Amino acid sequence: MPRTSSSTISSACLSLAISTALRATSIVSRLYTPVTEDWNNIISQPQSSRRDILYRMAGLLFGTAGIPLSTWPQTTINGINRVAELGLDCMELEFVQGVYLKEEDAIPVADAAQKAGIRLSAHAPYFLNFNAHEPRKLRASQGILFKAAHIASICGAGNVVFHAGFYLGDPPQETYQTIKKYLAEVVTKLKEEDIRLWLRPEASGKGSQFGSLEEILELCAELEGAAPCIDFAHLHARTGKFNSYPEFTSVLEQVRERLGDNALKNLHLHISGIEFSAKGERRHLELQESDLQYNELLRALRDYDAGGTVICESPNQEEDALLLKSSFNAISPNK
Repeated sequence: MPRTSSSTISSACLSLAISTALRATSIVSRLYTPVTEDWNNIISQPQSSRRDILYRMAGLLFGTAGIPLSTWPQTTINGINRVAELGLDCMELEFVQGVYLKEEDAIPVADAAQKAGIRLSAHAPYFLNFNAHEPRKLRASQGILFKAAHIASICGAGNVVFHAGFYLGDPPQETYQTIKKYLAEVVTKLKEEDIRLWLRPEASGKGSQFGSLEEILELCAELEGAAPCIDFAHLHARTGKFNSYPEFTSVLEQVRERLGDNALKNLHLHISGIEFSAKGERRHLELQESDLQYNELLRALRDYDAGGTVICESPNQEEDALLLKSSFNAISPNK
């Protein structure tokens, strides 16, 4: 199918990014200094060095995909405060139906997260496809992801999760090359605008979607500034496998082999129960209503001394997030 010869990010998005880059850096600095090394030292390093430093975040943090259900009124800042009240550690901003925060709203979000000690990430809109056959859809996907990353950075988020695209009948290797090409242009533009966060292509739950574990790891190995979002429910639904201790450790081994030991200290994980068919995922389930062997998964993470964030996507999100955290903390490290 024909492709666009030039995928230019919208000038409006770029102008917005330029006007707020310094403010975004200041917000991220205040938020991340307590949980990593000194941020001023980090941002003074070349991007390749920053990548290694940021990999060394210690421990696993647990939180919710979006505002906890028990929050009232349902606002982002109230959600951050509720996450802290519950004893959780992180929250993913759900931009899945659109980037709902404006620039002026994002700065108070960053302040609230910093005060509450909550680490933020964001999930970009669902309607992205970096393998679209129409040039305008490719450009739109680039612009939407850039906007999500821009607003997330002002919020102080360190990760932006996204679904990279669909095969649309194309061979997997051709799809991979197309997605890499157009995603690399977004990575370059973020670097040019000094927007510092991780783009996290997510492992997908259907065979029609780009996003096998191997594809995601290969993409992240080839693109600086990209790191995987490993959704264990999606891996299970996509393959019918990945639901035992040996299979969970095999995932972690593949991460180590493709991205290095330090990648295990900077994981971004999605965990939930899931209902699926031969075609893949149908819907998320509560952990205890599903077949996901989450205790074996947590044991694997403990045994590999994993670090990073665990986002719970169960329908009862804060309940299962607390279940995951308490279950993980109850597992003694192997000596």
